[in-house]
Amino acid sequence: MTPAQKPALKLVPPPPAGATAAPDLKAVPGGPAKASPAPKLAGRSYGDLLAILVSLAVPAAVTVWGASYYLAPLGGRLRHPLHALLKPAGPVGLGLGVFGFALFLFMWLYPFRKAVKWLAWTGPLGGWMRVHVVAGLALPAIVAVHAGWRFDGLIGLGYLSMFVVSLSGIVGRYLYTHIPRSRNGLELSMEDVIGERRALITSLAAATGMVPADIERRLAVDPRPYDGLDPVRTIVRMVQDDVQRWRVLAELKRELSRPHAGHAALTGTELRDTLRLARQEMKLTQQVRMLDATRKVFGYWHVAHRPFAITALIAVIVHVVVAVWIGGIGF
Repeated sequence: MTPAQKPALKLVPPPPAGATAAPDLKAVPGGPAKASPAPKLAGRSYGDLLAILVSLAVPAAVTVWGASYYLAPLGGRLRHPLHALLKPAGPVGLGLGVFGFALFLFMWLYPFRKAVKWLAWTGPLGGWMRVHVVAGLALPAIVAVHAGWRFDGLIGLGYLSMFVVSLSGIVGRYLYTHIPRSRNGLELSMEDVIGERRALITSLAAATGMVPADIERRLAVDPRPYDGLDPVRTIVRMVQDDVQRWRVLAELKRELSRPHAGHAALTGTELRDTLRLARQEMKLTQQVRMLDATRKVFGYWHVAHRPFAITALIAVIVHVVVAVWIGGIGF
């Protein structure tokens, strides 16, 4: 074989029924490897984090600015120079309250979009899910500033329910990301998963000069099954697997940053692209292994999440109706 030739890749038949491991890839002689199509998996994005930080910036700034008002006792607030601005019916408090209420109602469009199929023209479910999560995480801070950081009566019940929903939403988002999905947010079939994993390993082999079997062995994580684990232990195992995946990626980065087996060290864009492919391959392998357990825990999460969300919705609507009815809001 001349130096210009590279081993072609051949897909070995899948494992017996019931096995969760993806098919192995072997290098066989016979010609240059053909480039595989670009993987269609959902990639990493920091847009959601940026949107959450921006959404939290305004209530955080208002809280810092009015800290003396929010820390004052209830009687002292009435005489505070910022009372007219920061009280729930004041320009700042009311503005945040109206914005929070609109954001809260907008969040309920996501389950409506999921249930009504003909609304597909409004955008992919993945995009709706991202907006839903961002709004859910930013909403408690916005509502807290509107309420003057006081939670009495019905608004206290609504806020507590909203806060629980927000915390559970973090868990739900974590579970959601552990189900294999395409860029449009739809769950991948097992055939799609096999195809995506094959493309990832082929791309890694071309980038690193390693044979696919070595790549799979190098990126292997904890192979223990998830069968028989309760929901709490399932989530704990997921976190452990994620931590282990980050460690393997860190070791791989150090290894690829120095020359090995006649290949020059990867630097710059090559190293970033290779690590991105490796991260996706490891994540996909982990997702396939835990898929049944993740779906089960996700189902339990839905059952627990919905009552708190409905309670928060009812409490917020009643609060708004009462505030308008008694004239506590002046537009």
